[in-house]
Amino acid sequence: MVDAAVPRERQFTLWCSELPGFGVYIHPTGRRTYFVDYRNADGVRRRMTIGRHGKITTEEARRLAIATMGETVRGEDPALERATRRSSLTVSELCDNYIAAAERGLIMGKRGRAKKATTLYVDRGRIAAHVKPLLGKKLVRDVSKADIAKFIRDVAAGKTAADRKTGKARSRIIVEGGAGTAARTAGLLGGILSYAVSDGVIDTNPATGVKRPADKRRERRLTPAEYGKLGEALRQAASETEIEQVLAGVNLLALTGCRIGEIAKLKWSEVDEAGQCLRLEDTKEGASVRPAGRAVFDLLATITRRPGCPYVLPAARGGSEFYGALPAGLARIVKRTGLSSVTAHTLRHSYASTAGDLGFSESTIAALLGHAAGTVTSRYVHHLDSVLVAAADRVTDAILAHMARAGE
Repeated sequence: MVDAAVPRERQFTLWCSELPGFGVYIHPTGRRTYFVDYRNADGVRRRMTIGRHGKITTEEARRLAIATMGETVRGEDPALERATRRSSLTVSELCDNYIAAAERGLIMGKRGRAKKATTLYVDRGRIAAHVKPLLGKKLVRDVSKADIAKFIRDVAAGKTAADRKTGKARSRIIVEGGAGTAARTAGLLGGILSYAVSDGVIDTNPATGVKRPADKRRERRLTPAEYGKLGEALRQAASETEIEQVLAGVNLLALTGCRIGEIAKLKWSEVDEAGQCLRLEDTKEGASVRPAGRAVFDLLATITRRPGCPYVLPAARGGSEFYGALPAGLARIVKRTGLSSVTAHTLRHSYASTAGDLGFSESTIAALLGHAAGTVTSRYVHHLDSVLVAAADRVTDAILAHMARAGE
């Protein structure tokens, strides 16, 4: 009934025939909002919004309406209590509510999807390290544009930077400041305050229009000579018994342009040699297909498969888990090169830059990297365009050639 309702020029209401006082607004835009209508102990009529159709089902809304009606029978006034609670809500409490909603899949991230667990992990870290220390005690209703601007300046200046022990052996938490951190954290804060607007805590978002520092992209790339040093470091590490997972993992990072998590968690079931691609089930951009050069599959053919383990890079200690120490392994290889500021992202950017050097278009490079604007979804594609496969071959061959030139 709710889905079938046709929007009109003006908002109208559908009432539930089973639960008096439970209804849904049908807005001209097509949005549908559940509410409950009741009278408090003083006989004053109240109407309280329950939630938006789509984020909650009709049955979930009905259960919430029944719970609200139960509170009124006990002499409580849910709408008044909500208004009072919202007016005294602190930024710290708002952040907790935001994370709780995100964990239930109610906060949409990129491309309209619920936020991934990895994104929520980063969000929690930024909230704990920057938002709560600087704004946590402030009432949400009192946060102004000036507060947001000062927050950005303080994070950029390193006011929240820290280096502390976690209580675990050889484990530390390092929090950095800087313009990039300030820009990304301000973006998260803006999203949290947008959630506060949608939840009726505040009427407008004070972060809107506040200028943020440019979130500088990491543009470090490897030159052909530096690729040569990377290749030499890998050969030296192999001769000194570096474990197979690290050697294969770093080579795959260099030859595919994949993110480090995508390689660390790569499964054999995602390797499509016949189609010359990696059909990744779960990435930052969702499921996607990554064209891969023939050399990638030659490398994969040399890796020992562990019985019962689905991962290409299995955990060193045995079992069926993936190798989680690839970042540390990459750091060891990079240390051998003597190069500075080389990360997994550097290898990804270098892959893209090599493709650019070879004259490939931005859309082709985006497809090779699995960027949202050019990602190829595995749901529909079974045979990749020969142009993409050829592009992956050329990029991989060029990088391999650079890596083979060490010492020249």
